[in-house]
Amino acid sequence: MICDRIEDFAAALPPNRAIFGLDLGDKTIGVAISDLRRRVATPVVIIRRQKFTLDAAELLKLAEARGASGLLLGLPLNMDGSEGPRVQSTRAFARNLEKLTPLPIGFWDERLSTVAAERALLEADASRKRRKEVIDQVAAGYILQGALDRLAYIGG
Repeated sequence: MICDRIEDFAAALPPNRAIFGLDLGDKTIGVAISDLRRRVATPVVIIRRQKFTLDAAELLKLAEARGASGLLLGLPLNMDGSEGPRVQSTRAFARNLEKLTPLPIGFWDERLSTVAAERALLEADASRKRRKEVIDQVAAGYILQGALDRLAYIGG
């Protein structure tokens, strides 16, 4: 089930289960997971993209292993809030994923998540090589944390 509003996503989630946050890139999918109380996001892994069926299988296998109750995709809106080709690609990914899982799928505005992740990695004095290796999963953590903060505010 695809939920366009965060309130609908929250209503579709069972209590006390983790949520996956995803940063969909062209070459990788960054994955973060929440704690069971949905207060803290932790970057987990990067999935190297191949083709949709393989990517989805790996993602859903990971979600099942970690007990995820929902999938939250970063929505790459333009800075002015408009939707471009990357948003269309993300929504297509969600529609295709919806056919393979009963888990609720939601979206969260990911503007500036990669910038924030890069800044955090620079402050942690991560090497350029290390930043490149983990940037997408750290960005997924920022995406998920923003949504978790909103869920806490609305009581989800």
